[in-house]
Amino acid sequence: MKKIGLVLSGGGVRAMAFHLGVLRFLAERSALERVAQVSTVSGGSLLMGLLLHHNEMRWPSSNDFERVFSLMRGELCGRSLMRASLGQLARPWNWNDLLSRANLVAKALHHWGIRASLSDLPVVPEWSINGTTSENGRRFRFKRDTVGDWIFGYADGSKFPLAKAMAVSAAFPGGIGPISFRTNSMQWKKRKNWNDTTAEEVKLPFKLLHLYDGGVYDNLGIEPFFDVGKQASKIDDLDIYCSDAGAPLKVGPAAGPLSPWRLKRIMDIMSEQSRALRVRAFLNYLASSRAPRGVYVYIDTNLKGQHEKAWQVSVNFKTNLNKLRPEEFDAISGHGYAVSRAAESKHGYFRKTGN
Repeated sequence: MKKIGLVLSGGGVRAMAFHLGVLRFLAERSALERVAQVSTVSGGSLLMGLLLHHNEMRWPSSNDFERVFSLMRGELCGRSLMRASLGQLARPWNWNDLLSRANLVAKALHHWGIRASLSDLPVVPEWSINGTTSENGRRFRFKRDTVGDWIFGYADGSKFPLAKAMAVSAAFPGGIGPISFRTNSMQWKKRKNWNDTTAEEVKLPFKLLHLYDGGVYDNLGIEPFFDVGKQASKIDDLDIYCSDAGAPLKVGPAAGPLSPWRLKRIMDIMSEQSRALRVRAFLNYLASSRAPRGVYVYIDTNLKGQHEKAWQVSVNFKTNLNKLRPEEFDAISGHGYAVSRAAESKHGYFRKTGN
């Protein structure tokens, strides 16, 4: 039975609730034990970190997931990460983080009890926390033992705080802003060629790296597992289960020539087209083989009937890190579960792979 590479997209607290519904379905299918690797950005990264925190830094079993789901519901409905982050400004020594608000997110997560380092992450599943390097525009990833990107190289990141890595992954430009860290605090190594078995020590060209939300580069979070250009999996014997909670682009009137929202609209269109190209390539990959290769679950799937209200709540919920009302959480997570179940009814991934 093939292992699963789980992809959890960005989308703030909306994504966190939606992904929990998807995970609930996977647990019902006894499939969490098949998850060998996880790739996350933004809300997906925050969810994964909180989920591990509430389960003693262990990936939950399918049988134990309902307990973890209940804890996460209480967390997302009981506290606001955005309010907790801004609350850090009540301490004068944090005022210098006003222009680097991702640091406030990291401190809020630390205050919530997330004090682990990357080395404390479980070996299985292997988790890739994705950010974006401002200096070269590439995907910067954090793993249990290394951090870096393929342009600048990689360094030992075992002592890097998990809370800061989670905050990097959610550091949206303009809203939260980047986290920066000094490159001379780590020893960087790089392979001359991708297939080389050894790496040589290198010196980075910048004293500081500025790391943004992984969604700036790939809000789907699928790149660690999937080569879009080749439309092929990067990892043999790994099926890709992708949960996409990105907000669909809204149809509406254009902003006026003096409106600051005009530029944002252009950025949203560019982001949507980038996401759509990845999705189309992945769907074509899934459809081009008779053997199951994975699943794509999208938040903007209207199942109609009794599920239509939950779909409306889900797609209209803004991307933020605020506290959810219980009815909002139940609607969005329930939608994630229902869309996953509908995808299984239509394509039969688990039926065909033995679950």
